[in-house]
Amino acid sequence: MNDQGSHPRRDNCIGLGVVAVALGVLLGAMPVHGQSQASTSSSNKPAERTITPGTIVPAVLHTPLSLHKCKPGQEVSGTVAQDVPMANGVKIRKGTEIKGHIVEVTANASGTGQRVAMQFDKMHWNGQWIPIVTDLRAFASSVDVMEAHVPDEAPNEGSPYEWLPTTQVGGDSVYGQRGQVMSADEPSQVVGKSVPGGVLVQASAKKGTKCRGDVDGNNGPQALWVFSSGACGVYGVDGLSIVHAGRTNPIGTIILESNADNVKLRDGDGMLLRIH
Repeated sequence: MNDQGSHPRRDNCIGLGVVAVALGVLLGAMPVHGQSQASTSSSNKPAERTITPGTIVPAVLHTPLSLHKCKPGQEVSGTVAQDVPMANGVKIRKGTEIKGHIVEVTANASGTGQRVAMQFDKMHWNGQWIPIVTDLRAFASSVDVMEAHVPDEAPNEGSPYEWLPTTQVGGDSVYGQRGQVMSADEPSQVVGKSVPGGVLVQASAKKGTKCRGDVDGNNGPQALWVFSSGACGVYGVDGLSIVHAGRTNPIGTIILESNADNVKLRDGDGMLLRIH
């Protein structure tokens, strides 16, 4: 506030000092535009909640479907089967709702069976429905899902139930709760670990299939629930195949094909969906 070269009298200095103190108190009580507001909001703002591309989401189907009775526009729903941790520190919680719909139903050229195109395109996450784009890596019958929870041997006094080995859909071996997960193709290779509610493993591109390993640089362990690291295609549902997984155009559209008119998807069937 002093002019260059001036020497104000003592009484002026006292007056200016009082004004400066008052002004400082006032400014301290007011939010400063830009920097102060940003620091205040950033300190109270939760971590950004986004789904990392390439994340695999295991899900339980809850909409029974007879493929020959499906209608375009029909809703399809499921829930996330295991907590899904992501690299950004955020989790998709078990039980999170996923919804989609039937896009198109056409008869096979042979006259027997159908092709059903569907999309799983929204998730109820963080208190709201958000759009998602998914492809389908693997599908398993509810019977195969249940069998993956059954130990390979009977419990005894020396081997509590939770320590017993189980076999994943696709053949990986799980050595008890919080134990190692060993590859079906290379039994001596550790591919991940068991965690409450499922497994965290490195997804692999199984030889002879179109399923991929890491996608979009998302190379961390994936939550695969009852599925193996190389699980790909359909397990335990006779007459059903995945003819278009949704990885390529039309991206996000999954096409299932049945070779008979009695093929059904049941409540409790398992899926591995991947987020784009």
